[in-house]
Amino acid sequence: MTNVSNISRVTALAVGIASVLAFGQAHGAAFQLKENSAKGLGRAFAGSGSAEGDASIIAVNPAGMRQLDGQQFQADVSAISFSAKFDGNARYVGPTGPGTGTAVSGGNGGDAGMIAPVPAMYYHLPFGENDNMHFGASVTVPFGFKTEYDSNWVGRYNGLKTELQAIDLNLAFSYDVNPYVSFGASVFGERLDVDLSNAIDFGTALYAQRVPGFAPGTADGTSRIKGDNTAVGFTLGGLFSIDENTHIGFSYRSEVEHKITNGTADFTVPGNAAAVLAVAAPGQYVDTKGRATITLPASATASFTHKFNDQWSLMADVSRTAWSKFDEVRVDFASNQADAVLPFHYRDTTFASIGADYRMSDTLTLRGGLAYDQTPTTDAHRDVRVPDTSRKWVSLGLTWAPSANAEYSFGYTHLFTSDPNIRSTSQTNSVITGTYEVSGDVLAASANFKF
Repeated sequence: MTNVSNISRVTALAVGIASVLAFGQAHGAAFQLKENSAKGLGRAFAGSGSAEGDASIIAVNPAGMRQLDGQQFQADVSAISFSAKFDGNARYVGPTGPGTGTAVSGGNGGDAGMIAPVPAMYYHLPFGENDNMHFGASVTVPFGFKTEYDSNWVGRYNGLKTELQAIDLNLAFSYDVNPYVSFGASVFGERLDVDLSNAIDFGTALYAQRVPGFAPGTADGTSRIKGDNTAVGFTLGGLFSIDENTHIGFSYRSEVEHKITNGTADFTVPGNAAAVLAVAAPGQYVDTKGRATITLPASATASFTHKFNDQWSLMADVSRTAWSKFDEVRVDFASNQADAVLPFHYRDTTFASIGADYRMSDTLTLRGGLAYDQTPTTDAHRDVRVPDTSRKWVSLGLTWAPSANAEYSFGYTHLFTSDPNIRSTSQTNSVITGTYEVSGDVLAASANFKF
């Protein structure tokens, strides 16, 4: 029974870090969030790094602060509604013997989605000769997601709860070389928090070691991983204006390497397995600490804005995110469990959008946009934790400016997706197969005040 150590692959920390990176395999554009602006949402984030009058440009392209009018403060909040309903089954396909090939008990997990608020705040201060220099500060949530299934669902060995959030505090500076050329840079501190859980099929693991009295599904336990880290990244940008009506922006956001050194792994082991594990795998499946590295990816954005006249403006964006660097992650446990090497199969992704503003009057502007958001995964690597696929956006929005110093914006996006298939194997070799009904909507509001 000394080979019981081989089942350490199902430990909380290993599965937890795998789950974080599984976001990149299932969620459109991984677990990256663009929802930092009601104005931007209304035009599907076209012109995010080149359009005028939206303080969110501080975080996207600091050189674009040239497009902001005077000292101002802006607050945004987006409500993301994500629904994911599974239809299918799971079977035990581990070692041959009793229980092998039988269905995993449980339901379809309910709606694993959520409704979550995503806040953002921005401050802009021009200074210097003719206000040719700019200081900006922002608080944004560039990465985040959450799913949670019923505790007894058929895919519990693959995942129960998945929650990740990254919050950025950003300080930016830009310099206008002239009215047509600006350069900018920012430095941000990023706080990452992770909380993940899943069930463990000790019955299959112990049966594989020929322990009497155990079979697949006869000894379920749970594992939970929590961890956090704060790291630093940067953004570089340029804004180039062909004339006063045509603007092209380029920006690069660095990757951020989070080294989690204080992660905690908590286990619940059923009584009929605890005594066996204490003898056969001493020091394993005990509450412990662990270390792992999660690197949030770099991205590059090209942005275009053209103002045809006093009423119509056209915008476009193309972004590329470097998810392909995620090949594997090594997890180092503080307990007796050996390191786990977790393989992943990511591809770089593209987000492309086009949008327009229509200034109906001095106080009311209408806008709309379309976008394509590519997922970094394929059907072969979809995970239950964030069961998603590439999606198409349709967006609408408006801005009401009752005075020269105040304006209020609203945006709405509906996401169109196909129903993704899934076939995923847990660490103890149960296989879940089926399809998901996935849908998403985003509603955002903002207020901007000039001083």
